[in-house]
Amino acid sequence: MKMINLTINNVPVEVPEGTTLIQAALKAGFKVPSLCWHPDLAPTAACGICVCDVEGYPVPKRACATPVTEGMKVNTNSRELRELRKTILELVLANHDVKCPTCVANGKCELQQLAYTMDIDMEKVPKLLEMKPIDYSSPSIVRDTNKCINCGRCITVCNDIQTVYALTFADRGFEAHVDTAMSWGIGNSACVNCGQCTVYCPTGALREKDDTDKVWDALLDPTKHVVVQEAPSIRASLGDEFGMDMGTVTPGKMYAALRALGFDSVMDTNFTADLTIMEEGTECVENLKKHTGKPVITSCSPGWVKFVETYYPDLTPYVSTAKSPMSMFGALSKTYYPEVHGLDPKDIVSVAIMPCTAKKFEAQRPELARDGVPDTDIVLTTREFLRMIHEAGIDFQNIKEAKPDEGMSFYTGAGTIFGATGGVMEAAIRSAYFLVTGQDLENPNIEAVRGLKGVKEAVITIPGFGDVKVAVANGLGNARKVMDKIQQQINETGSTEYHFVEIMACPGGCVGGGGQPFGNGIAQRARRGEALYKEDANMDFRCSHHNPEITKIYADYLEKPGSHKAHELLHTYYFGRDKFKGQVEKQTTGLDSHH
Repeated sequence: MKMINLTINNVPVEVPEGTTLIQAALKAGFKVPSLCWHPDLAPTAACGICVCDVEGYPVPKRACATPVTEGMKVNTNSRELRELRKTILELVLANHDVKCPTCVANGKCELQQLAYTMDIDMEKVPKLLEMKPIDYSSPSIVRDTNKCINCGRCITVCNDIQTVYALTFADRGFEAHVDTAMSWGIGNSACVNCGQCTVYCPTGALREKDDTDKVWDALLDPTKHVVVQEAPSIRASLGDEFGMDMGTVTPGKMYAALRALGFDSVMDTNFTADLTIMEEGTECVENLKKHTGKPVITSCSPGWVKFVETYYPDLTPYVSTAKSPMSMFGALSKTYYPEVHGLDPKDIVSVAIMPCTAKKFEAQRPELARDGVPDTDIVLTTREFLRMIHEAGIDFQNIKEAKPDEGMSFYTGAGTIFGATGGVMEAAIRSAYFLVTGQDLENPNIEAVRGLKGVKEAVITIPGFGDVKVAVANGLGNARKVMDKIQQQINETGSTEYHFVEIMACPGGCVGGGGQPFGNGIAQRARRGEALYKEDANMDFRCSHHNPEITKIYADYLEKPGSHKAHELLHTYYFGRDKFKGQVEKQTTGLDSHH
């Protein structure tokens, strides 16, 4: 790799060819201010705040989009640069709804931090904003154009990384703004609710739809019995908010905080992650035995499920009918749980805390309800849960650890790694191997499916069957690559090389979900994923089929994996969708036809 030498503020620095000025400055120890630039995304050069002086050029250059050259001499800080940046920032603020104290991004907002850093006097900034209606059309995401700064990050992540194309720039010049197709609203677009736009938005222009008041109302209603579950990745991200080391796994503190908030029963989605493996793994093994030549594709990620329904409706018959762990827990919280505890199901309020904005959409899917009663009543993102912890004044870092309630909370290492890309596949292989051979893998670590690589493939040899080829994709752009390949193979030969495929909508998996704490970049996702694998390695039980609570619920209630009752409660079906209006177009598969 060719290396380039340059000086930044008289500091010599050597960087690889292709590095931009803003990246080289960081290596030299200087942070160039910016709003539109993000290390995970391709630069848009939209804001102009990152301008720097480069010797030999008559005007400042935008550091985010300017590649370094040999011998380049750069100055990132001068009176003229500071005045130029300040003027640009004041123009942005003049067209911004400045309501920082009540904004969900308060304290995390990059615009707010930059205005403080540059010592902007808001009393001197003219107010040019013409207020526009807030877009509440989505069940998951709120879009407030009054707080949008046209940085283009949301468009970049939606179009380039997720390949959903729900957002675009509309109009030109001073009238240019981020919008959806035909200005129909994000809920009537191709949006799959993954929420990656909310993660990368530098302000509060894109955020999750807040449901914390619904949870407070339920907790304070003496006639309601409120049950809560928490997704695997939550325990690896809560500590970040409270000054703990990045990726610290905090299940005990998480349970304690939930008890302090007043939940009647605290259990764990990791339990139904193990249950999902038993159902999905059984489905996969049955498919292997039939030699169908068709894959079983995971169905845990609701953003992915809507994506395949929208863009690949012909492939929905190959998506596992197993509900997600969240929806399996929700179904059992309204059936098994009240039966065991002598409660009226009508009094149960089932709450899920998820890393994912798309889970709000999933909870509202009519096919995930029984007699009109949803499996899951309310979904909170990690960010909403954190706000509740702050509102209740809970000292999370120092709270004494607690244990969850028994029945639907015990989990294995296989359950906890669901939160990382490749985790579902690894967990499934561990149990599928046992279901076929009656023996456990000698080494349960499936290293080939771990890591943040966009698409991973592996071949697992299972005695009695042979080689099983699997694929793992994280991020919907990578999912599209795998789906295109599968679709082409099936169209040409009637079969595909893959037996089992895991797709996670969000880059990095659930640790990178759209509802995770702000500042959730690739580096943070990697640390959280590593933390979940570390928890897995230290657990006494690492395979879902060894979970004693799973064994008990089958013996007492569900009979066996794949039973009629299990299908009735734990499986669902999918639809084709109109990608322009988000409406149901046709049903492509159903529970009966799939099985």
